[in-house]
Amino acid sequence: MYQYRRRLTREVVFGNRALGGYQPIRVESMTNTHTLDTAATVEQCRRLYDAGCEIIRLTVPTERDAENLRNIRDQLRRDGIDTPLVADIHFSVRAALKAVEFVENIRINPGNYATSQKFLNSDYSEEEYLKELDHVRLEFAPLVEKARQLGVSMRIGTNHGSLSDRVVSRYGNSAEGMVEAALEFARISEEMGYFDILFSMKSSNVRVMIQAYRLLVEKADAELRYAYPLHLGVTEAGDGDEGRVKSAMGIGALLEDGLGDTIRVSLTEDPVNEVPVGFALVKKYNDFHLVKGDKGSLPLKHVLESQNRKAYQPALDSQEPLPFNPFSYQRRESRQTLLGGMAIGGDNLPRVETEAVAPLSESQAVFEEVMQRLAPEKPQDAIRSEFVSVRVNDKADLESLDRLIGKLGDYAPFLVASTNDLAIFAQLLDKVSKVRFDIVEGERLGEDFLHLFDHECQAVVELCFIHETAGNRAPAEVLAHFAKKIRSQGVQRLIFSILSTDSVFVYRRLVEVFNRYALDYPLIVRFKKESSDRLETLIDSSVQAGTLFCDGIGDMLAFHTSLSWDDEVQLAFNILQGARVRMSKTEFISCPGCGRTYFELEKATAAIKQRTVHLKGLKIGIMGCIVNGPGEMADADFGYVGAGKNRISLYVGKECVEENISELDAVDRLIDLIRERGKWVDPPCSMP
Repeated sequence: MYQYRRRLTREVVFGNRALGGYQPIRVESMTNTHTLDTAATVEQCRRLYDAGCEIIRLTVPTERDAENLRNIRDQLRRDGIDTPLVADIHFSVRAALKAVEFVENIRINPGNYATSQKFLNSDYSEEEYLKELDHVRLEFAPLVEKARQLGVSMRIGTNHGSLSDRVVSRYGNSAEGMVEAALEFARISEEMGYFDILFSMKSSNVRVMIQAYRLLVEKADAELRYAYPLHLGVTEAGDGDEGRVKSAMGIGALLEDGLGDTIRVSLTEDPVNEVPVGFALVKKYNDFHLVKGDKGSLPLKHVLESQNRKAYQPALDSQEPLPFNPFSYQRRESRQTLLGGMAIGGDNLPRVETEAVAPLSESQAVFEEVMQRLAPEKPQDAIRSEFVSVRVNDKADLESLDRLIGKLGDYAPFLVASTNDLAIFAQLLDKVSKVRFDIVEGERLGEDFLHLFDHECQAVVELCFIHETAGNRAPAEVLAHFAKKIRSQGVQRLIFSILSTDSVFVYRRLVEVFNRYALDYPLIVRFKKESSDRLETLIDSSVQAGTLFCDGIGDMLAFHTSLSWDDEVQLAFNILQGARVRMSKTEFISCPGCGRTYFELEKATAAIKQRTVHLKGLKIGIMGCIVNGPGEMADADFGYVGAGKNRISLYVGKECVEENISELDAVDRLIDLIRERGKWVDPPCSMP
């Protein structure tokens, strides 16, 4: 929980490559061509290969598709492309038994494979439960035996929302149910002496996905013979920045926990676009396992030969108190305080703060930037920065600040300031609604600092530890020391934060120490990323800030990046929405498409987003086919699901309400359906 330690897993064969153990974290993608179309599939595989993709998955809905894998594989190998291939199986046992002959790995979904899936929510007696489990064993065993004989590995890939009726009847549509569905198949595999398996626990809900993987690790490592590798992914993540942010949050949270041996970023875009995002995500963790030595970079395996291997076992073995429940979401309890008329902490929505780039010395530029970030022309609950911070360095900046406050008028309460100068800090306390004082690592603050809190001031005070080289415990201990001292003086309006490149670990430690001393002050999750690489900024911000909100840590989110102010604000709200802690726009749960998709998925997704993006908090599933339909949409309010060539079915929740509509009419009909169900509001005049 408090430092990075990669979980050491069993090494599993993947053709000419391997997963787990000391191997790098691999990047996977999946074709969206029809598997019977050999030329198109081979061409897309070639493009993925050229992009560096390390594992390529193909959909196999029928036995004919499975048979054609031979042609695809043979052509790729003749072309010198030796990338391992994965056959993606859902329902067809016969397709699985044929596909396993032509690939290096086979993925099966335990919610669909050899089981009925009717979404009846019916109860199962113990006898009925065991009878169906025996049927699963009977159907699954031949595939296990054939894979073992051929040396093919297998991914047991559970998806949230496509659990079997049997599992749902006992465990509900829950992370626990996802884990049990996978363990049932793993037990059969182990009983048959087959150990070349890995797991995945995918969901479009980032929090559910994170919790399911963590729970799987705890249960599987306690019960099964080996610690098996994990394939990570947020399914139906969507497209654009939203898809990249959701994927980075879910995958990155688990990578920070030391979990994960292969990943796939699922985007409703060209599959080739997934590959650079995947490599950007795993780079930090793969680089961590290369230690510089006299002879160049050495893999982790060689380093461990001279170190205590126990240090690299899962962090959950630790006896230290956990700062949160890793298996169930619960927001950290904090006291409420008012800031600029907005309630911060408690059960209130997390607020967003950004920092002005223009210095106070450039009076007109900083005024215009602050007003752009606050966007006063937008509605009060719109996506915009709710507070804007300016940096105050000297007396001249103080004078400029006074002039800026005068020009802002009614918007002055949303201006906040920061400094690391004690004299300036004292003068700011009665000028702005919040003052951030930076505690610089290595500097000492004496009694003069504490005396500033002898009287109640106008501003909320934020104490921010600037973390650079000290251990991850140092910021927490320093902030807790000041929190206890100031609390003893009766001061209530305090907020705490840390500015660090290791936000996940230092904030977890901060919560643990605050819990120990019963300190319930609100926390601002701060992250600073000054990089010209836009993708790197999106990923690092999503991982380091998003992980914390997914675990219930954070009452405000504050960013300082090299992005444009509009992109920066959008990123903040995308992270809060991805963590399901603040819904500010429509949530689109859209799959990447595959060979089961027979309509223009990307075009349809763009059209639906254009028409519905203003519907705050509504969740719309856009799925290529029934496999990713009513089950895998999980908690969508409405669904737009492929039903055949250019045909669409519409869903409300998991109920199909209209079948086989022409693709030409389906988007309009979806809008009508949203109106009929009372979920529609008219868009602003500028929207179509």
